[in-house]
Amino acid sequence: MSVRDNLRKKYNDTQRRILFYLHSGISKGKHYFKAKYIAKDLGLSAKEVGTNLRILVDICDELRIIPWSYSNSTTWMVISKGL
Repeated sequence: MSVRDNLRKKYNDTQRRILFYLHSGISKGKHYFKAKYIAKDLGLSAKEVGTNLRILVDICDELRIIPWSYSNSTTWMVISKGL
């Protein structure tokens, strides 16, 4: 089974879009992401982003996703697990 097929089975479309966004940010040196800015960039609601990030905290093997700060929208710290 290819990596792409595995991602399709493990994550829904919204989660894949969020993961791609996070991977892209990490490759540019970012490690902190505000849910409201992810939502704006992806055309989602902040609640939708937050709900999916909370799911990804538990199921994502590629990234370590940690809720970091709650002022004016949740900020998430994201670190590559380097698998």
